Amino acid sequence: MENTRLYSCDDHLDLWNLPRDLWEERLPARWRERGPRVVEQGETAWWTCDGAIMGPYGMRMMKNYSAIARAGIEDDGLRASDPTLRLTDMDRDGVYASVIYGPNLFGLPISDPELNAAALAGYNDWASDFNCSAPDRLCVLAVLPTHTPEVAIAELERVARLGHRGVIISPFEFRCSDAAWARFWDVAEATGLPVSFHIGKGTSQVRVAPRSWELAAFSAVGPMQLDEPLAMMVYSGVLERRPKLRLVLAESGIGWLPYFVYRMDATAEKHVPNAEDYKLQAKPSEIFRRQIFATFEEEPLGPELIPLLGPDNFMWASDYPHPDSTFPHSREAIATAFKGLDAATVEKVTVTNCARLYAFK
Repeated sequence: MENTRLYSCDDHLDLWNLPRDLWEERLPARWRERGPRVVEQGETAWWTCDGAIMGPYGMRMMKNYSAIARAGIEDDGLRASDPTLRLTDMDRDGVYASVIYGPNLFGLPISDPELNAAALAGYNDWASDFNCSAPDRLCVLAVLPTHTPEVAIAELERVARLGHRGVIISPFEFRCSDAAWARFWDVAEATGLPVSFHIGKGTSQVRVAPRSWELAAFSAVGPMQLDEPLAMMVYSGVLERRPKLRLVLAESGIGWLPYFVYRMDATAEKHVPNAEDYKLQAKPSEIFRRQIFATFEEEPLGPELIPLLGPDNFMWASDYPHPDSTFPHSREAIATAFKGLDAATVEKVTVTNCARLYAFK
């Protein structure tokens, strides 16, 4: 692996990483006064929007939340949003290309749906400019609004024209199997862009509570919250009706998926024959292998788990710049995590699958 180009399929640009002028020139005039902006408060700085706090800006409030700082590299929180410095860090870590998620795993906390959609469009425009800094290496994914299918479709078509390689849409903000969203999935298949569901939300009782035991609990169960949207996409026929549509389960990990996929096969045998709305023609496991990809970081049982479903549907990620990232020792982490697997399998999950899915050269 020493000379292999690594492709990281799930890295990040969080709200606190973003430049303070991101939305100043990218929002339509009618939204500019209410749009996201940075407000300084003594020793702290916050992103605010429409009079409400969205989250912190920079690293003042996010101490110990940077793999960059942990590596002994100076980081004010904004290093990750500077394409030149980000590429420097990628080179340091042996990562050639990076697929990047942002700006907030839980969605932008903007209550006005039209303002939220405008803010996401501004972010997507900025992301397009960012990607153009190194189009063969940087891939910040566009984020879609969800308050109506029509708005989601319009933004999907717009970002496809901008040259984005993939999109993110939150499965926790709408019912992905509802008939009202059928045309969205038609358009997604037609664009050829992979659609990502990232972990975030999805829990009914465990809360995201920093400095509490509940944060550990949320981190433990978060990846498995993708089980519901995955089952809905499979059993409702969203994927089977659109065989060229590709779905990414981002930061899902591997561990629960072999069990869940085989359980979907078993329950399909028992219940699909009695369904009156949609009857699957293929096994869920066949649909998974044809159309679904799952991303993971460090997977202690990777050598045992990957062969259960095969290597074609899994993609490794560094998770830069989050504190649990393998940066700047990703090659060493891969060598440890995949010990015992053949070189062809390792290359698929760390290079080939991501490069092919996102059409990197």
